[in-house]
Amino acid sequence: MSITSDEVNFLVYRYLQESGFSHSAFTFGIESHISQSNINGSLVPPAALISILQKGLQYVEAEISINEDGTVFDGRPIESLSLIDAVIPDVVHSRQQTVKDKVTRHQPTNTTQSHSMKNGNVSINGDENGTHEDLHNHMEFMESDGEIQIPASRATVLRGHESEVFICAWNPVCDLLASGSGDSTARIWSLNGPGSGSTQLVLRHCIREGGQDVPSNKDVTSLDWNSDGGLLATGSYDGFARIWTKDGNLSSTLGQHKGPIFALKWNKKGNSILSAGVDKTTIIWDAHTGEAKQQFPFHSAPALDVDWQNNTTFASCSTDMCIHVCRLGSERPLKTFQGHTNEVNAIKWDPSGTLLASCSDDMTLKIWTMRQDSCLHNLEAHNKEIYTIKWSPAGSVYNALLASASFDSTVRLWDAERGLCVHTLTKHQEPVYSVAFSPDGKFLASGSFDKCVHIWDTLSGSLVNSYTGTGGIFEVCWNSVGDKVGASASDGSVCVLDLRK
Repeated sequence: MSITSDEVNFLVYRYLQESGFSHSAFTFGIESHISQSNINGSLVPPAALISILQKGLQYVEAEISINEDGTVFDGRPIESLSLIDAVIPDVVHSRQQTVKDKVTRHQPTNTTQSHSMKNGNVSINGDENGTHEDLHNHMEFMESDGEIQIPASRATVLRGHESEVFICAWNPVCDLLASGSGDSTARIWSLNGPGSGSTQLVLRHCIREGGQDVPSNKDVTSLDWNSDGGLLATGSYDGFARIWTKDGNLSSTLGQHKGPIFALKWNKKGNSILSAGVDKTTIIWDAHTGEAKQQFPFHSAPALDVDWQNNTTFASCSTDMCIHVCRLGSERPLKTFQGHTNEVNAIKWDPSGTLLASCSDDMTLKIWTMRQDSCLHNLEAHNKEIYTIKWSPAGSVYNALLASASFDSTVRLWDAERGLCVHTLTKHQEPVYSVAFSPDGKFLASGSFDKCVHIWDTLSGSLVNSYTGTGGIFEVCWNSVGDKVGASASDGSVCVLDLRK
């Protein structure tokens, strides 16, 4: 088995993406010509680089502890190597010599009692009862887990994308699910009912070259339906925003950003689209003409997220650690919020438009109000980067409930008015990339790179349902009725979970 430099580059590129270093990934991808390689990203599992390095270390460890006759030294692993140790020949040689010295002193012993099978239970070091108890506990856990596990019969797996699926969003009016992928396509999936399959419309993102349309080979980074469900807007790493009809036809192409688009949102009225780009600017577009109404050049580094406060006013955040609140027609920001000490990953206005939440790589959430310059609440509890946040919808059981998803593998629910964490949700084993409230606010879906989608009761914080997919989960979303959850994954799959009782 061998590995090419293209494959190494792709593994590093994917590692940077999975670790949340999206801008480093973009720069590395450009310089290493990732788009020109023939690697199918959907076949590369999550954490592949770490996995390959770990297996390489285990191989080196095994190689050190092999006796001259080909047997393994007394069946016990040697002290673990670090990655640095493994590439320093002197360290490896000294470890091998230590093992050989031990072999000369080692007397074989009968190990049949230390590993045996008794009555179908594994007994280790003769401790049959302890192992039986562990196994019994595990079985009990599995049984209780089974009650909340969503069966495969209630999950529809949609396949067609040829690379990671970064985003998904339900049409607000009907059960059409849109998804966006690293294969330079968005897709609109129509589910024809349980057991009757699905159809997909493929929205190919092309650019004009030599008088003809060719695939852009760039990730689709963002998508959003307008409020009446008739149009879908997409943003891409190729620097263009596009508007599509729900039938999959390209309506218009919006081209003024100089580089990748990271976020894009319709306003409620449906006459404007807002976008944020690596070119440090945000743009409000006329949705009918496709023309840029106004470009806002206030950030000093890439703009990462945008969110409308109302039909003409919005907030934007950036890697420059700043948040600006801007209005169509105004030449300067209405407000600039400063206080984060690292990249601000996401911002969201609450349903009333009075509170603005932000989350950052500095591991904090902050709540802001237009009435003051400093933050209303500085929420510190996560111990790694916070990737995204969501507010509970208007009319929820909880008012001003905010959910945060972190790379520390936890989800937290916050009472934003009081600035208190009301629940910490801890079942995930890997970074959590996405959270979404059900339309009534009673449930929260979370998706993680551990391949799991969890459904939580927001009032009690208890786990209600779980589903384990085939790839790391980038995005989760609820349909408008609240009986289905869509999830998009790193292996190219899109999954629809039917939560009807």
